[in-house]
Amino acid sequence: MPSKTVTVGSAVGLHARPAALIAEAVSKSGVPVTLATPGGNPVDAGSPLMIMTLGAKQGTEVVVDSDDDAVLDRIADMVASDLDAE
Repeated sequence: MPSKTVTVGSAVGLHARPAALIAEAVSKSGVPVTLATPGGNPVDAGSPLMIMTLGAKQGTEVVVDSDDDAVLDRIADMVASDLDAE
């Protein structure tokens, strides 16, 4: 499965709002996507609660995995963005 490692851009990390926005985008894509911290277990990026279990704060590296390159790029960009600033 293709992957991309990005740094969390949201000032407060992947908490409720960023997690919900990412999960919504994954659900709309219809393609499985997982997120993981390096060396950690991957979680379903379609679930805001699972995303929050990563405990990823701003500056944390997160590995995004998906078989669809366009979805992979879109979700990786979201993780790297400050979703609280929008």
